[in-house]
Amino acid sequence: MTVLRISPAVADAFPDTLIALVTAVGMRGHEPWPATDAAVRELERQLADGSRQPAGEDDPRIASWHAAYRSFGTNPRRVRPSVDALGRRLAKKGALPRINAAVDSYNTVSVGHGLPAGAFDLDRVVGDIGIRHADGGEQFTPLGEPDTVENPKPGEIVYADAAGVLTRHWNHRDAHRTRVTEDSTRVVFVLETLRATPDGDVLRAAAHELQGLLLPHAERTAVYFLDPARPEADFAAGR
Repeated sequence: MTVLRISPAVADAFPDTLIALVTAVGMRGHEPWPATDAAVRELERQLADGSRQPAGEDDPRIASWHAAYRSFGTNPRRVRPSVDALGRRLAKKGALPRINAAVDSYNTVSVGHGLPAGAFDLDRVVGDIGIRHADGGEQFTPLGEPDTVENPKPGEIVYADAAGVLTRHWNHRDAHRTRVTEDSTRVVFVLETLRATPDGDVLRAAAHELQGLLLPHAERTAVYFLDPARPEADFAAGR
């Protein structure tokens, strides 16, 4: 299957990185996902009654991503980390965007825990996936813009496979090619923190919460964790 790895340069630059990968095989995206629907409604209810607010720029979880973006030359107030942008949208509109059940699941977990999240359709991934610095020659087609081609700036941190960039600015926006749809059956979901020391338990809880939403709608699921000491996950070998 697929190997996902953190490059040595990224691991050295961000030594407290912890990434959770939640895989789902045999996923059934067309059936009802009542637990996900309930989780979304509960999150929106808590926002409406004031018992919960999305993490903002002053939250250390968000601030760590702003600092990371600045370190590789991205202005995080113009190009926001995914969880920051999603939380701001939730606070403004009072509701999460509804895409499909799988995407709604990771969006809810992302905002609920203040952690960036994303996903790739593994049947559309070419070769292995690396979290690395861009060299400037890669191509990226943004989600929802199939006729657009961008070139990440040299030094920008990206997710990339053998065919191109899957996510720009580490976790700002995913590629159109590997987007998760209702037809996706093999998916890897990604949750991230740059603060493993204080927030490792938060990330682990979020990963297992997401796995719980996926379990009723997949043949099998698994959770993997990557950090600078164990920078690689092999989905086939189960490690």
